Amino acid sequence: MFVDTHCHLDHPSLSGRLRQVLEAARGCGVTRIMVPGVGPDGWPHIDSLAKSETGVFAAFGLHPMLADHYGEGLLGRLADYSAGAVAIGEIGLDYALLDVSRELQMTAFRRQLRVAVECGLPVLIHCRKAFRDVLGILREEKVQRVGGVMHSFSGSYEVAVECIRLGLLISVSGTVTYKNAVRPVEVVRKIPLDHLLLETDAPDMTPEPHRGSDNEPAFMVQTARKVAGIKGIDVEEVAAVTTRNAERIFGLN
Repeated sequence: MFVDTHCHLDHPSLSGRLRQVLEAARGCGVTRIMVPGVGPDGWPHIDSLAKSETGVFAAFGLHPMLADHYGEGLLGRLADYSAGAVAIGEIGLDYALLDVSRELQMTAFRRQLRVAVECGLPVLIHCRKAFRDVLGILREEKVQRVGGVMHSFSGSYEVAVECIRLGLLISVSGTVTYKNAVRPVEVVRKIPLDHLLLETDAPDMTPEPHRGSDNEPAFMVQTARKVAGIKGIDVEEVAAVTTRNAERIFGLN
């Protein structure tokens, strides 16, 4: 069985055909799905999904692309929603966003990390072109007290090692299946399976051979097969170990 540790199941392209998506996922062995929040407007829907669908778990956070929504009131709502969450996220920094203040992104990221530590919840980290600042803030806010996940990791092996030292797991998405993939393949090859997770980031990051269509949890099996091939092990071992890793970091039964 597999755990999809990052899937935007609330996105219209998936929620509009929820029954079909969940049935296809379960048919492929993807029995548990983590749904991260990107902004407060979507939190109620995610909360409802987690409460109504077996095997669906909620995370709540403010994505850096929506950093202008940040405020003290949002932090209070985040703390309230955390009671029904398995993680805080997705949060982080995205320096490819030229129209969002980096200073505001860092403030929102830091304060949400503090909510996570106060609530005893792991974090789902979004990082694009900002690894130095992300790692610095994670160290300063002592993320190792709760741990977390580097979502759809795009960094180097060396950065992955630094993340692991901070108590974070490295999540592998469909990008590892792409023909031009270099860094994701190196990271999977060099990082022990005990430090890896699987995700779709659906409806984005669609793996081969499904590229060109919306991603969904059932497609994560392609990513697992690629990981197994890189490591020279059976896909059943990839499923067992990454599932155990997810159960540990998210406190799942």
